[in-house]
Amino acid sequence: CFSNVTLLPLPPYSPELNPVEQLWQQIKQRFLSNTTFQNYDDVIERSYQAWNEILSEDGFIKNLCSREWSFLV
Repeated sequence: CFSNVTLLPLPPYSPELNPVEQLWQQIKQRFLSNTTFQNYDDVIERSYQAWNEILSEDGFIKNLCSREWSFLV
């Protein structure tokens, strides 16, 4: 694309560079940890419930995943 831009692969775990990892960590810690599931459908259902709970918290994802240094001012 651009001659002055070099793309670098992200490390396997890089929450500061890939903020969605922090979102996944919050879902696991707050909603899915220390839980037993009856079957795969139970895992899916509980994941949906967790996601909807996260979405109901105004600004939670934006506050968790935004990075001041990632926006051009």
